[in-house]
Amino acid sequence: MLKASLLVSLFLMQMAHLSAENAAPGPDQGFTQTLIMVGIALAFFYFILWRPEQKRRKALEAQRSSMKKGDKVNCMGLIGTISKIKEETVLIHTGSAEVEFLKAAVSEVHPSSKSTDETKE
Repeated sequence: MLKASLLVSLFLMQMAHLSAENAAPGPDQGFTQTLIMVGIALAFFYFILWRPEQKRRKALEAQRSSMKKGDKVNCMGLIGTISKIKEETVLIHTGSAEVEFLKAAVSEVHPSSKSTDETKE
């Protein structure tokens, strides 16, 4: 009985050793797996982070380029109406004051009712 259990143990140890040798990646396999993982990470960053941000940025730039006098805008938390548009800046009327901001500081544009009424006609 002892001989049989010793033989089974030796056989199992030999099989474990052989399977460990087969499972260990060679130098080429390790590098290939690394390249695959880097490729997956780059694809993740492109499709999950970079591409949606690029789309959002393009949409915001389109809003900024379509601003007209009389539109309501949110500029760094300040809400007002556009009274004048210059090349790089926008003059915003907020109640009793007019403030000049860079166009890049505008975060939201809400077209005035006049411009939406003109497009309906």
